[in-house]
Amino acid sequence: MKLVTYIAKERALPISSGRLPKEARIGWVQEEMIVDIGLAQQWAVFNHGLPKTQILPTDMQCFLETGSQGLETLSQVAETVDGKDLRSLQVEGKLVARSMQTVTLLSPLPTPRSFRDFYAFEQHVKTARAKRGLDMVPEWYEIPVFYFSNPYTMIGPEAAVEKPWNTEELDYELEVACVIGKAGKDLSVEQAMDYVAGFCILNDWSARDLQRKEMKVGLGPAKGKDFATSLGPWLVTLDELEDRRSENELDLTMVARVNGQELSRGNVRDLTYSFAQMIVQASRNCPLQPGDLIGSGTVGTGCILELGTDVHRWLEPGDEVELEVERLGVLKNKVVDSSC
Repeated sequence: MKLVTYIAKERALPISSGRLPKEARIGWVQEEMIVDIGLAQQWAVFNHGLPKTQILPTDMQCFLETGSQGLETLSQVAETVDGKDLRSLQVEGKLVARSMQTVTLLSPLPTPRSFRDFYAFEQHVKTARAKRGLDMVPEWYEIPVFYFSNPYTMIGPEAAVEKPWNTEELDYELEVACVIGKAGKDLSVEQAMDYVAGFCILNDWSARDLQRKEMKVGLGPAKGKDFATSLGPWLVTLDELEDRRSENELDLTMVARVNGQELSRGNVRDLTYSFAQMIVQASRNCPLQPGDLIGSGTVGTGCILELGTDVHRWLEPGDEVELEVERLGVLKNKVVDSSC
């Protein structure tokens, strides 16, 4: 399933990162429509006698915490409404499903419990280090490494990205992320994928001049990343990706465009460390929780830093960045001037 967090456009309010509007709800994508999970369950119970063994939550974090039981209940609800005329279904005058054009999609997971972003594509690491005059360190080949980023700066598709007022080198980063679906600690590679709720596209926006200064201190990145991370457009569950999985490898083409021009292209299978290996590392001596977000790091060629400004200048207000990953959709955002 493709799970979303959304808000009806007629009820939309100004949305700031880190603050989820009380009107936000969760649903799934079906037939170019968003089916509301809570209303669909009510309809299925009242009209088809579906057992009300569990009331499904209306926000993503709480839904993830229901684990396999929640997914099983959701599957029963989806089977009940499957084949029905979605446009005609109502509960107490409320539409069970809405067309895409009538909703605003937020980040599918508006505020992750935590956000670990890994550094797992060798091509990106080699090129990025070479740009700073650095060779690869042998330790990179020994363990997958990550940094913690800010879970309160998540934004969704079509949301504006404010260019930090103190940067001249704004960059995008083409990544994929997984969301943890159940608690676990000290996991094995064989167990790891069983703890994944689903995958989505991630854009780890970066202020390269700020980041460059921070990295010289040896404790970054910090403010070079601490302003926006795009996630979406939806959370795709593993069952939709089975035909593109081979053990722990995912075969999904990744593309980035700026103002319609393709700049980056890669594949999730190019990862040096698989998502299973990343999850194992994240879970060492530390319990993972439902709603934890794990990013892959940037795919090779997946940012202006790698490509060089002779290929494309740094991003400016008015630029539209579009990340597309097979099966995971398109994540589009526009850069705007800072409101500061």
